[in-house]
Amino acid sequence: MLVNRRDVEIEWGDCDAAGIVFYPRYFALFDASTAYLLEKATGMKKIAWTKAYGIVGTPMVDTGAKFILPSRYGDVITIETTAGDVRRSSFDVRHRVLKGEALAIEAHETRVWAGRDPDNPDRIKGFAIPDAVAAALRGA
Repeated sequence: MLVNRRDVEIEWGDCDAAGIVFYPRYFALFDASTAYLLEKATGMKKIAWTKAYGIVGTPMVDTGAKFILPSRYGDVITIETTAGDVRRSSFDVRHRVLKGEALAIEAHETRVWAGRDPDNPDRIKGFAIPDAVAAALRGA
């Protein structure tokens, strides 16, 4: 499976009153990490691959996380994002947050390759993930 790793410095605005990362900020970091994974798979930035494939994006339909170690302002964490199962129009993503060598968070997402519904443009629907993208996510 395709893997993308990136280092992130925790900013003051990421933290709550207790001085640790406010958990919804992790989900924003995971969303960006998924976009970087797809950038690696397609060779294009998100704005380009959504246009190139005629989709609106990859909305999340399921997510969850296990929080093991907190992070604080100034910490540098590594987010390791991996593609999981790739199906016709949906795919799984796994995120591992590392502080040094220690596992801090395990998270997962299921996303849909979504475009405008041709029968109702106010709605979106899942479309088949292009073969080249699916193969890249699988690491083939």
